[in-house]
Amino acid sequence: MRRHGWDPGARRWRLTALLGVGAAALALVVTLIQLLPGSAPSTRGTSPDGDKVHGTPATPPRTTRPDVGWGFTHTQYSADQGPGSATGRVERLLSGTGMPQNQHIMGWGAGNPEPVQGRYDFEEMDRRIDFVRASGGTPVVTLCCAPDWMKGGRAGAGTTDWSQSFLETAPTRAHYEDFAALAATVARRYPDVRHFIVWNEFKGFWNNSEGRWDYEGYTELYNLVHRALKQVDPQIKVGGPYLVMDSLGPRRKENASTALRGSWGAMDQRVLDAFDYWNTHKAGADFVVVDGSSYTKDDELLPDEFAATDKLTAVGEWVRRRTGDLPLWWAEYYVEPADGKDDRKDWSEKHRVAVQAAGMIAMVKGGASSGFYWNPENKTGPDCPGCLWTPTDTSGGGRALPLYDLVSRFAREFPPGTRYATVRVAEDDVPNVRVLATDRTVLVVNTLDRPISAQVDGRRFTMKGYEVKWLRR
Repeated sequence: MRRHGWDPGARRWRLTALLGVGAAALALVVTLIQLLPGSAPSTRGTSPDGDKVHGTPATPPRTTRPDVGWGFTHTQYSADQGPGSATGRVERLLSGTGMPQNQHIMGWGAGNPEPVQGRYDFEEMDRRIDFVRASGGTPVVTLCCAPDWMKGGRAGAGTTDWSQSFLETAPTRAHYEDFAALAATVARRYPDVRHFIVWNEFKGFWNNSEGRWDYEGYTELYNLVHRALKQVDPQIKVGGPYLVMDSLGPRRKENASTALRGSWGAMDQRVLDAFDYWNTHKAGADFVVVDGSSYTKDDELLPDEFAATDKLTAVGEWVRRRTGDLPLWWAEYYVEPADGKDDRKDWSEKHRVAVQAAGMIAMVKGGASSGFYWNPENKTGPDCPGCLWTPTDTSGGGRALPLYDLVSRFAREFPPGTRYATVRVAEDDVPNVRVLATDRTVLVVNTLDRPISAQVDGRRFTMKGYEVKWLRR
């Protein structure tokens, strides 16, 4: 699924920006020489001490919980770069929230961590971890993707193939242990990172010959990584499988589940089979991770954009029945279909926020205690639909947007361990509102694009179209 907004043209190193034309030409000549048959791969800019502790790690709690709450994932552009006034504004925005912040080890803002076997370059990753620390966040690391030499590509600094297809290629089986060793290196470098997600969306793990997911290969990789991380520190929490919980519309019969279905469609049985295999054969897990959208693989919102979020509840309940007490994380969640460029710009911001709120409520009702909003920060410009804050490329950037207000408030009001309460909703209002409540807080979402008068928890009040309202009890 094209949801990550990967820009294959964006360089992950800054050679061109730092060198003049003459120096760049010289670098090109050197690179061409290095590509000659028999030449050793370049180790320029790398170091053999990748597991050396970076910076000043935050002091982790004595006991690490297996769930982290509601936060966001850093993507290709984020608040670790830009004028200090803009990045500092986001740091202050996040300060004190403790919101979890997820970062991948390669791609989505991070360079190739091991361009040559045993030689490391964590420059971009270091900067992202520094930002998480400076903003007081709980760091989470997704162990994806793999250096080129682990998946049939060329080793060498400055030769990384950043095309989306190659970035999303899984390591070959012969290099599973090398990837596990890289995971352990990352864990030693950032000892304050106590939560690791293994891989991303089964990328590269498709069995073409059998037309199904290669769940055996993924589970073998997962188990090796799980063991390597636990050897670094038994307190590290590890989870997977980060499967995309795809669903199919009513016109699709092939691969449609007969057991897990609803008005929102039917689950793709191949995904459920992959999950069950991992769940049966995993070496262990401290939490379970899925991702997905409320809409079908054909971008259908069934029967409408709000009711479609019931899928997130159904999937969560299905997963929890199989995994028992394991905390459920949504690594990504989407409620607004993207266009051909993977952009989501069709909805107004109030519409977007309302459906997002309904989706988060649905995940909680399915048993989720943690989730990560995929923050699509633009590189530049004032227009940033669906972003948490304005781009930090200018001194005036880094200002909170409506979705930040939703996600941060949700994280504060509904942390892991929250005891939820049932509230009364007037019968004629039930079809029009979505509600989530605790002993002290009620979140109410108007699912209509018009004002309503609603009666919730014994109180009557008016709501604007698509309004998200927080009430104190």
